[in-house]
Amino acid sequence: MGADDERRVTITAIAREAGVSVPTVSRVLNGRSDVAPGTRERVEELLRHHGYRRRSARTVTRAELVDLVFNDLDSPWAVEIIRGVEDVGHNAGVGTVVSAIHSRSTSTRQWLQNLRARASDGVILVTSDVTQPLHTQLRRLNVPVVVVDPAGAPATDVPTVGATNWAGGIAATQHLLELGHRRIGFVAGPTHLLCSRARLDGYRAALEGAGVPLDDRLVQPGDFYHASGFAAGAALLELADPPTAIFAASDQMAFGVYEAIRRHGSRVADDVSVVGFDDLPEARWASPPLTTVRQPLVEMGRLAARTVLRLARGEQIESPRVELATELVVRDSSAVPRRPGRR
Repeated sequence: MGADDERRVTITAIAREAGVSVPTVSRVLNGRSDVAPGTRERVEELLRHHGYRRRSARTVTRAELVDLVFNDLDSPWAVEIIRGVEDVGHNAGVGTVVSAIHSRSTSTRQWLQNLRARASDGVILVTSDVTQPLHTQLRRLNVPVVVVDPAGAPATDVPTVGATNWAGGIAATQHLLELGHRRIGFVAGPTHLLCSRARLDGYRAALEGAGVPLDDRLVQPGDFYHASGFAAGAALLELADPPTAIFAASDQMAFGVYEAIRRHGSRVADDVSVVGFDDLPEARWASPPLTTVRQPLVEMGRLAARTVLRLARGEQIESPRVELATELVVRDSSAVPRRPGRR
């Protein structure tokens, strides 16, 4: 086919060249599982070769398929985002394709190939950087993009949905200060993420506002997962003058801190107060129930889905940058310090 023919390629032409029926090509486009692997590979290769996209995608009254992309899927945090996106998608009659690209270039390339083949009407990226090459590829495919919790500063034409991380960091730290704590440890998230830096800045701002000097030894690195919370908690408790409270920048790290406190022979709340961030479902079932900053994860997913569907329909959105409010949820893991002389 010539270049002009490629631009006008139809499902019928793809089916003819692949030696299959039109319904088979349609099933491949819609991600159906009832297609032989060899046939799927042959059809997808032809779709990629001809740069095929469903021409109806921008003229129908609603989108039909949305891609939801994470760096990793091994966190209950991701499940909450998925719940929100699925909720909106189900009500709109829109399918959701969930992928994890693990920040690897090969995974990204494969995902882009699959995206081109299935002709998704929108993409939601979670805690990701929209790099210039990726941005260029998505623009070529004419696919609207929304980023949830952007890792860095996104392109000016890419809408984002986040939470008030800085305000949440302040609220958590102020809560501990109001209880009487003065040596407050902090377990940080990955430094390359905007949300991590904002939570740390909120912690620092609250200490400064209370006239409490910042002790760099009380700030430990983490990666949002349990093991890093355990390691950071153990390091804080081994200090000559350990903290009476620890604020972890994620609930999973807070649970790791719980274990460090137990292995240290101390008790959560009675000896060391702990505050997390996220309010994952298991926070209320922890022992003791975790005081944390509620991040509206499900609503963030819902808003991202509603936004990308509106863009797919060619509609205007109210604001390209949205931050949903966080809220401190006080439970039993934070208490007045028992050792006032070490505040």
